[in-house]
Amino acid sequence: MSNCSLYKRRQEPSFFGGKEVLAEESKPAKEMGSEAAPPPKWASTPCIMGIDEAGRGPVLGPMVYGCMYCARSYQKTLSTLSFADSKTLKEEKREELFESLKTDESIGWDADVIDPRELSAKMLKKNKINLNEISHNSAIGLIQKALNFGVLLTEVFLDTVGDPEKYRVKLSERFPNIKFVVAKKADSLYPVVSGASIVAKVTRDRALRNWVLEETAEGLHKNFGSGYPGDPQTKSWLEDHKHSIFGFPSLVRFSWGTCTAYSKDLVEVLWESDANDEDGNGRSSKRQKKLTSVGFTTLKTKSEDIESSGKGRCKFFQARKLELLPQF
Repeated sequence: MSNCSLYKRRQEPSFFGGKEVLAEESKPAKEMGSEAAPPPKWASTPCIMGIDEAGRGPVLGPMVYGCMYCARSYQKTLSTLSFADSKTLKEEKREELFESLKTDESIGWDADVIDPRELSAKMLKKNKINLNEISHNSAIGLIQKALNFGVLLTEVFLDTVGDPEKYRVKLSERFPNIKFVVAKKADSLYPVVSGASIVAKVTRDRALRNWVLEETAEGLHKNFGSGYPGDPQTKSWLEDHKHSIFGFPSLVRFSWGTCTAYSKDLVEVLWESDANDEDGNGRSSKRQKKLTSVGFTTLKTKSEDIESSGKGRCKFFQARKLELLPQF
């Protein structure tokens, strides 16, 4: 971890600290700074960390968790740097503060960018991972990464996700040597969380600005507004960019209930179901039921059916387990 983290395009997906770094041509990926030993002041001096997120509610784009850390002795100075809840600041001010914290040798920071496809996949899979758990795991990952880097963390401040006390206990059990302060509106109470809020918000804003739409449909554009479900421009973008077969571009979190209203005109897609996705009575599991809500259902594999078995089918359709529909 470093105070000189940069953003760039990667040629191949890679892994850092057990999490996949985002791939080329899909979204911006973070490259950690120097992997050399941390500055002595962070390795031998008690440090504090703040953690906050941006993009939990939007139907478009990634969710980003950001952290900022510094020596405990730097707290008074930190309170004079004009950090505040990022939602209360104009974009220009957030960008200015982000650039200033990047050049401050007394501050370290990091960000975890969670792709919308990852969010949807985890929330719709058979053994679902809900948004709170995804959020907890991201925060835990940032703490663990700092410890692995050699930062002597003694206290961590977080904006709560779910019940504050339960979250605090969960973190304390995982990291017994660290004191945790979990609070609602922590980004407006603690400057170190305010700084983390700015890291998360600016990182997400830049990710959306630089997003490369993988799809090649005619008329595809990025004038999608804020990405929040209530934004008229976002609603209009979703309506204009839905596809009768493929649904939405990969920028969209299709697990969000917002997408259900747009799925009524989609073509029903029949998926071959693996044996372990059946409950033994021929009924589809909860995962398939959830997929039905966004226009997808499943079929049992019939060994006597050549098409269903995959024989003679194009590899493109085999890889995606697409089933031939005799008629619409």
